[in-house]
Amino acid sequence: MQKRLLDHINFPKDLRQLNPDELPQLAKELRDFIIDIVATKEGHLGASLGVVELTLALHYVFNTPKDQLIWDVGHQAYGHKILTGRKDNFHTNRQKGGISGFPNREESEYDTFGVGHSSTSISAALGMAIASQLKGEDKQHIAVIGDASIASGMAFEGLNHAGVTSANLLVILNDNAIGIDPSVGALKQYLTNVKKGKEKQDNIFEALSFDYTGPIDGHDLPLLILELERLKSVKGPKFLHVITTKGKGLKQAEADQVKYHAPGKFDAFTGDILPKKKEVQPPKFQDVFGHTIVELAKTNTNIVGITPAMPTGSSLKFMMEQIPERAFDVGIAEQHAVTLAAGMATQGLIVFCNIYSTFLQRAYDQVIHDVAIQNLPVIFCLDRAGLVGEDGATHHGVFDLAYLRCIPNLIICAPRNEIELRDIMYTAQLGLKHPIAIRYPRGRGTIMDWRQPFSELKIGKGIQLKKGKKLAVLSIGAIAYNVADAIAKCECKDTIAHYDMRFVKPLDHMLLHIIFKTYEEIVTVEDGVISGGFGSAVLEFSALNGYSIPIKLLGVPDLFIDHASVNQQHQSVGIDVVNLSMLFAATALRLE
Repeated sequence: MQKRLLDHINFPKDLRQLNPDELPQLAKELRDFIIDIVATKEGHLGASLGVVELTLALHYVFNTPKDQLIWDVGHQAYGHKILTGRKDNFHTNRQKGGISGFPNREESEYDTFGVGHSSTSISAALGMAIASQLKGEDKQHIAVIGDASIASGMAFEGLNHAGVTSANLLVILNDNAIGIDPSVGALKQYLTNVKKGKEKQDNIFEALSFDYTGPIDGHDLPLLILELERLKSVKGPKFLHVITTKGKGLKQAEADQVKYHAPGKFDAFTGDILPKKKEVQPPKFQDVFGHTIVELAKTNTNIVGITPAMPTGSSLKFMMEQIPERAFDVGIAEQHAVTLAAGMATQGLIVFCNIYSTFLQRAYDQVIHDVAIQNLPVIFCLDRAGLVGEDGATHHGVFDLAYLRCIPNLIICAPRNEIELRDIMYTAQLGLKHPIAIRYPRGRGTIMDWRQPFSELKIGKGIQLKKGKKLAVLSIGAIAYNVADAIAKCECKDTIAHYDMRFVKPLDHMLLHIIFKTYEEIVTVEDGVISGGFGSAVLEFSALNGYSIPIKLLGVPDLFIDHASVNQQHQSVGIDVVNLSMLFAATALRLE
């Protein structure tokens, strides 16, 4: 019986003891190991399967961790983690207390740079390479970046700088024609032509002063090892173009690369995604956005939609299918997406720019300089706002209320449910005099019959959800449901009032004056950072108006929150139903 090689591989030094002809067997075992774990524990699948051979070759040829290996985004780093001391606890991937789903410097010396957002690897690796030059160190520096990520502006900034240095940098393009969704843009077409041998233009990477090699088969281990060994001795910036297949080794993952990017639970033997219980559920917020923008766009021909590389994740795909000429996937280019929206808005178009909250951070200057200063009525739809679960600190959308609240001209709305999301989208496309940010969470809403006739919302107006006598709880957005459930569990619930403020900017000052004059204490609750967020806005109102009643702020403290389920993350910061209920009950009892 053939011995199982992976059982004896715990670190790259073990890998380097193998003969090259043993590596294909190890590649199969590594793929099977990833498939078996992700099938039951969930996570990102296709990207890691696609780079198994490349991962083995890199750790086999280079002296990691002395030689520094940087993975762009990090979706594809599962094999890397398994080979670098984390095989035995890989089953804890993305779970509370377990290993991170992305490379993390605190987790391992082999994770030389923390990642989670795209297009950072070249700049980081170049920084390391220049540092090694200055210190007189003999090290290799390797950045592995995908064809979707390399189309981003930041990647080009890194390439442009690297080309005029003598830094010992190797950029490996993992070219599989897909990120989370299929890659888009002129560079994608260029790379396609290169693969087919049809590209007649000068090589773009050679033009940037890189020593270019490729394209080569990224699943041919002997060829990969031979080429990497050769490149070790080449001085200056090098570029290796590698062709891979995302999902390699699992038939279904190769055939449906979008679905198998992060497929959920599936049958490890057949590859089939396990059917979910056939129960009627409320819709995902992203789908409410996706269906609503189509509904609005069919009656308002000035509406256009933009997303930076997330048509499936944002559900703009519905508009791209039905009204493709007015829906734009611009690739991993958040800065471009925002300024493109601004340009369209100057010409009278009504632009819905859908960006995950965590990714809008990458276009902060554009929001200020290109949209807000010019007071252009761009409609930002911020998906995945709040704590988002297993992807962890790099993906939480908890900073948006704080970083947007300080920008003049910008309206900020957090709808409580699906109907309010529809209504604020409807209101925004009627014509606003200012830009607006609409934030909503990852996951499902609460309302089955959500396709209600549209109603116009009054900008800057909150509502009372429950009457009370002495304690007022002020919430913003979908966290209102945790608050309502928590109040319902309190014995002295009649003491507690609940308000949904709906808008962080402008705040409903009229309603706040009533609240401050009516109640003895106030608690604010938000699914975002406390520092500078919604609660801070209420505190500022109180101070400016001379109120002195106690105010307690609940939300995300001054910490980066680790990966876990959303409910576990809510528990960790005290905004889950149980913790809220105990706090409300204790406060209400004291006020009775």
